[in-house]
Amino acid sequence: MSSVIEQAGRARTAAAALATASRTVKDAALVAMADALVARTAEIVEANAKDVEVGRAAGLSDAIIDRLSLNPARVAGMADGLRHMAGLPDPVGEVVRGSTLPNGLELRQIRVPFGVVGIIYEGRPNVTADAAGICLKSGNAALLRGSGSAAHSNAAIVAVLRDAVQGQGLPADAVQLLDAATRDSVKELMRARGLVDVLIPRGGASLIKTVVEESTVPVIETGVGNCHVYVDAHADLAKALAIALNSKTQRLSTCNTAESLLVHAAVADTFLPSALAAFAEAGVTVHGDPRVQAYDERVVPATEEDYATEYLSADIAVAVVESLDAAIAHIGRYSTGHTEAIVTDSVVASREFVARVDAAAIMVNASTRFTDGGEFGFGAEIGISTQKLHARGPMGLPELTSTKYVVTGDAHLRS
Repeated sequence: MSSVIEQAGRARTAAAALATASRTVKDAALVAMADALVARTAEIVEANAKDVEVGRAAGLSDAIIDRLSLNPARVAGMADGLRHMAGLPDPVGEVVRGSTLPNGLELRQIRVPFGVVGIIYEGRPNVTADAAGICLKSGNAALLRGSGSAAHSNAAIVAVLRDAVQGQGLPADAVQLLDAATRDSVKELMRARGLVDVLIPRGGASLIKTVVEESTVPVIETGVGNCHVYVDAHADLAKALAIALNSKTQRLSTCNTAESLLVHAAVADTFLPSALAAFAEAGVTVHGDPRVQAYDERVVPATEEDYATEYLSADIAVAVVESLDAAIAHIGRYSTGHTEAIVTDSVVASREFVARVDAAAIMVNASTRFTDGGEFGFGAEIGISTQKLHARGPMGLPELTSTKYVVTGDAHLRS
């Protein structure tokens, strides 16, 4: 029996215990996990330093190193996320809907855990704590398969979390880390149908595509974000500049960072010179069409690929569009369905944009960076789903559950 199958079997046993654990027990475990992360911060940061050293030697980009790196403040942030999660409502047992049927049967649809959730992710070791916590709170056992680049960090974090969970009387196997030394563990996890209930990939386009196409376990597709900010003809240009800069530069390496800026031709002469100068001052390289290039000699000619790229770096693709229709058509062609933003004072334009743009989140006069479970008040998220089944957008605790029907009768018989 492979190690992955063996671990999945143990996770299934742990999931059975978690499914009936009370909120009090689960919340105590989350708080204990948070306390343990803080108490053993030095151990985690030391392990992370090994990963960062190896990553730099391997030539990883600054953006990837940023996602990989941990320090005491980031570990404290992970702990705060777990404590916040402990204060959130428990989705398990929530009645989604209920009624009494004409024949007297009482019908209730209630939330229940998935069971065993497999998560495949790249780089960011903070995902390890977030994923473990959100799975535990929603009554699921977590099988975590992080990247080899974060192997030392993930091993240290999972060791801390397992000790804390076990110390609260729950099975340590509620949180398990799969071997990241080879791709075999990914392949086996994708084939563990019957042991693993759902698989969630978090990472780049290549990883997500591979998991979606090759897994026999049901998959929730997350993450790739080629997000756009569209500056409409009726935009407040000062607000538009602030929103565009924040969407691109607040943090470069996240899936809700803007990768493309579209500007209506009616405001291009006024808006683009100041916007291009602001991007240059922020260290962002602009890849623009010929009309954009005419405003600033520092603009790099944009290719078709640029408009389809999730950069995750200090780059942005910029284009001038003739109309709202043209902006929507451009977004429809290149969007990954994550987050799209419009800046406008026109109610008509905003309603048109919201109605016609197909994405998990639409921002009206707000930064794309707000598409986030924490910002939405959901607590730590497992990811941002860009598909339409079973969940869409930031996946909080309710999205980590399924449902079942409970029908209560009094010797009811069907005639």
